[in-house]
This record gives sequence, C-alpha cells and structure tokens, in this order.
Amino acid sequence: MPFKPGPVQRHIVQSASAGDDMKTETFIRRSRIHAPASEVYAWHALPGALERLTPSGEHVKVVEKTGGIERGTRVVLQFGRWPFRRRWIAEHQDYEVGRYFSDVQVSGPFAYWKHTHSFESDGPSACFLEDRVEYALPFGALGRWFAGWYVRRKIAQLFEYRHNVTAREFVPDRTQE
Repeated sequence: MPFKPGPVQRHIVQSASAGDDMKTETFIRRSRIHAPASEVYAWHALPGALERLTPSGEHVKVVEKTGGIERGTRVVLQFGRWPFRRRWIAEHQDYEVGRYFSDVQVSGPFAYWKHTHSFESDGPSACFLEDRVEYALPFGALGRWFAGWYVRRKIAQLFEYRHNVTAREFVPDRTQE
C-alpha cells in the first residue's frame, strides 16, 4: 500500500514586530499523524531525530549538541557550501513533555527565528503535528525583497519533507499482520 499522509494545512501569515522596524513572517505547517501525540513527541526527542529530519541535499551538518530538547540545551549546525559555510546556533527554550517544545536562534542567518513544535492529540491513535516558525530576514526591507520568496519556498519545502518523514515513521508495518 503506498504511503498517504493525513490531511495537511499550511499557511503563511505576515505581521510586524512591536517596538522596532523588524517585520516578521510566520510559517505554519500542520499535518495529521497516525500515532498518539506522546509517541510523536518522544520520536522527536530521540537522539538523531534532527539528522533524520534534515534532507540530505541541504548541506547541513550537526556540529555540536548539548542535551536533548529541554530548556537551555543547544545545537550548533554548519550549513552551506565552501566558501559560504556558516554556523547556526539554536537554543531550546520552552517545552512541555508530550505537548510542545521550541527553539530560538542564538546566532545564525536570520535576524530572528523561533520554531515551535506542537503535538495535539486527535483521539487515542492520532495527532496533529504543527511546526510554527516565526522569523525575520536580515537587512530589513532589502532582505525581504531580495530573498523573501526564496526563504519562504525553502522553509515550505523543508517542513513538507519533515512532516512526510515523521508520517512515514508511524505507518503501520503490514508485514506483521
């Protein structure tokens, strides 16, 4: 039987940040996963989950990790190709076991980045996985004009890939029936 993910909703909302000139965008990807929220959360907390959720062609390497997904833990990524390689440092911020966790950019390519992973129960054997990314590009209006379309497309592709990987992890093994 071919893989078919559950219903998907995705949209982008633009908003202005309070107090400064930084304009943020919000990307949301929401998919129904055929597994309990607690199991999908636990899978995301496993060592190596980030590596499995990163497309191989993206030239992203985990350089360093401290801990798991609890508050204060960090991950250092190296991305891009030589001579344009950069580091991205993200720190896990808030979490509630089985429900959500979030990470924020400490340093990296964005002027601002906050990513919240939510796991909402949809009965005893399914859940909704939601990735919400609030971000701002560097260089203000010039950055949005020059790279906004490209970044929106890359984020949409990344989270489509991640949701498909997650959904496939929880497809029942029909060989044991």
